[in-house]
Amino acid sequence: MLWRGSQALRLFSTGQVYFKNKLKLALIGQSLFGQEVYHHLCKEGHRVVGVFTVPDKDGKADPLALAAEKDGTPVFKFPRWRVKGKTIKEVAEAYKSVGAELNVLPFCTQFIPMDIIDSPKHGSIIYHPSILPRHRGASAINWTLIMGDKKAGFSVFWADDGLDTGPILLQRSCDIEPNDTVDALYNRFLFPEGIKAMVEAVQLIADGKAPRIPQPEEGATYEGIQKKENAEISWDQSAEVLHNWIRGHDKVPGAWTEINGQMVTFYGSSLLKSSVPPGEPLEIKGAKKPGLVTKNGLVLFGNDGKALMVRNLQFEDGRMIPASQYFSAGETSVVELTAEEVKVAETIKVIWAGILSNVPVIEDSTDFFKSGASSMDVVRLVEEIRQKCGGLQLQNEDVYMATKFEDFIQKVVRKLRGEDQEVELVVDYVSKEVNEMIVKMPYQCFINGEFTDADDGKTYDTINPTDGSTICKVSYASLVDVDKAVAAAKDAFEKGEWGRMNARERGRLMYRLADLLEENQEELATIEALDSGAVYTLALKTHIGMSVQTFRYFAGWCDKIQVTPLTALKFAELSVKAGFPKGVINIIPGSGGIAGQRLSEHPDIRKLGFTGSTAIGKQIMKSCAVSNLKKVSLELGGKSPLIIFNDCELDKAVRMGMGAVFFNKGENCIAAGRLFVEESIHDEFVTRVVEEIKKMKIGDPLDRSTDHGPQNHQAHLEKLLQYCEAGVKEGATLVYGGRQVHRPGFFMEPTVFTDVEDHMYLAKEESFGPIMVISKFQNGDIDGVLQRANNTEYGLASGVFTRDISKAMYVSEKLEAGTVFVNTYNKTDVAAPFGGVKQSGFGKDLGEEALNEYLKTKTVTLEY
Repeated sequence: MLWRGSQALRLFSTGQVYFKNKLKLALIGQSLFGQEVYHHLCKEGHRVVGVFTVPDKDGKADPLALAAEKDGTPVFKFPRWRVKGKTIKEVAEAYKSVGAELNVLPFCTQFIPMDIIDSPKHGSIIYHPSILPRHRGASAINWTLIMGDKKAGFSVFWADDGLDTGPILLQRSCDIEPNDTVDALYNRFLFPEGIKAMVEAVQLIADGKAPRIPQPEEGATYEGIQKKENAEISWDQSAEVLHNWIRGHDKVPGAWTEINGQMVTFYGSSLLKSSVPPGEPLEIKGAKKPGLVTKNGLVLFGNDGKALMVRNLQFEDGRMIPASQYFSAGETSVVELTAEEVKVAETIKVIWAGILSNVPVIEDSTDFFKSGASSMDVVRLVEEIRQKCGGLQLQNEDVYMATKFEDFIQKVVRKLRGEDQEVELVVDYVSKEVNEMIVKMPYQCFINGEFTDADDGKTYDTINPTDGSTICKVSYASLVDVDKAVAAAKDAFEKGEWGRMNARERGRLMYRLADLLEENQEELATIEALDSGAVYTLALKTHIGMSVQTFRYFAGWCDKIQVTPLTALKFAELSVKAGFPKGVINIIPGSGGIAGQRLSEHPDIRKLGFTGSTAIGKQIMKSCAVSNLKKVSLELGGKSPLIIFNDCELDKAVRMGMGAVFFNKGENCIAAGRLFVEESIHDEFVTRVVEEIKKMKIGDPLDRSTDHGPQNHQAHLEKLLQYCEAGVKEGATLVYGGRQVHRPGFFMEPTVFTDVEDHMYLAKEESFGPIMVISKFQNGDIDGVLQRANNTEYGLASGVFTRDISKAMYVSEKLEAGTVFVNTYNKTDVAAPFGGVKQSGFGKDLGEEALNEYLKTKTVTLEY
């Protein structure tokens, strides 16, 4: 009736960190969640004296049992704890023998008698995946989504008689994203934060600080949703309610409806934020309006006229297909396998056999799930195939869509051959009539040759800095999206068409992309002006024009399109038109803290380029080193000095000096952060600069006569205003500007400070804005001004104006910077290497040296 493990107690490492109060614990439950709670409690120094879990299923032990058995912790596997309402005597005796002071139930599907619950000194605590008392019972997560709650979370409470009404010990909550599923909530929050909370709760009890907060017994959902007949979709509801119903049932049992006389289950619902794409009508029983089978999925309509989209469909026989393939689902023919593909199939058969250990022989008709596989086995299958089949990257959905072994092998072979790729690119646009044209802007992530919403459906507003209005909502990439993009790139380079191309063919595609950029340069420049505030004529010549030159120079990647997302996403669309294979180019708009950090840590990335602040660059360099020692190039902060001698051509120095500071509203990595002007021409230089500033036209960047556009975003404008305030407080002279322009949008006046001393904040910190910082130096003091110019941790660029070529060469040699401009500024060329020194980073963009950043040198020694 019961199986009992070894009674040997685990000896903890002497290196373990212990706190003053620790408890003897009994863990009652199962699952990976239970396993992780077990590991963390042991790590914190608590003593697990017994694990009570479920019997082995199909010869496989539960993950919690496996972990405990490996450690030598006593493990008990009871099929039940009571019979006819009474606790089984042998079970109770076995439990009491371990002498636990607290029962911890991280996830438990069995009914535990109250005499066991109340037996230990401190009683029992249990994890519940909702914010009690809102939802109780086994389906609490599902009801959180079905009811349209805006917050999800979990509770750790003092266990009661199974009705989830015991006193609360602690609770945690999170926001629910519009397209969250049960899995998404569980993986993002309930699982990782729940583990931490269980450990925290145990320690609170050990320290005598655990609260017992009563909860009301009324007013909560409790109904289970395990019955399929209860999950039928009622169509006379809004799109949001329909979406919540489908995603709330996404895992089990699946929301369903009747189509053409058979039950069809929907998976992967998302609210449709864009216009409804074209598609083929599909009649659905009970729905007032037919669905639309589109290239992205099945569009469904609520009674409010709004729409949602479903990605996958499952039929009564268990077969799952992409919803976009509904009308062509039965048209796929069986492919004959080559010798190499037969080897892959045999390897996969071994993997299936290892997972389905209860199945004597894997046959063509063997069904993965009907043979006892779970969702965790899907993860294992995908990972093992990647490891043992040359890096072949499948998605979890591939398994659900081909559950029989024969069908699964056919899907794998088609993926290997690239036959599952879509020929036509599907793009959802945001269109705007502006600048005497209609611009069409993609707004989704671009991953593996397709535009797609972020995995969790999250978006952010991209703002037009000219008037502060929202241009559109752009997908906000999650960690899952980053991993998908990296996997796609790895597959493209290691096994895809790109990896098999010769250099000439790659070059042909890049020249084609350069041509397409040039053909669409007006639209691209307009999008850049809308999204970043760059003056249109500047964007046309520099941002886009230099991109074209870069591709044509050395067929490399284009790093001059600003990181504002819309231009980059339009670039992705053009890359497909140029013929780039899937996965070669991936664009994931999002935050540096999430997407960027994951890229720097990702084990499959071997080279990373970053442009940004020095502080973040240091963090990225650390992450690159700790993760897999990946190669990294960094273009970081700058405080580029510009030295203007009294023998210069003054008119040119004024014009070029202004360009060095005010080019692109100062949002320029090599902007002259500090001007050193020789004493005898200082006052005249300042006077002329102010006169020229007054002639500048500030306004709409799409106006061809505009000289100065808005800053990129509101937060940056506010930072620049604070920068000016700091300069005034420290005693620098504000000669001109320093304020926000009185008009809509994020406009900053071109600003001039003089009398800036070396110790001041303005002299040391980069503004990245239209702020000219001028310091005077004594006539003839060349070495003195060089010492002041080099007295910075930055070294990106620099400049000098003088008619004396010997002086210019001497100063150029002594300036500690990656680039020195002589009698000019901002004049870069795609053939000239560009990069910084000191804390402005290392590595080169542009020029032949940039290629070396993305190449590996290999020595091959051959002897016949």
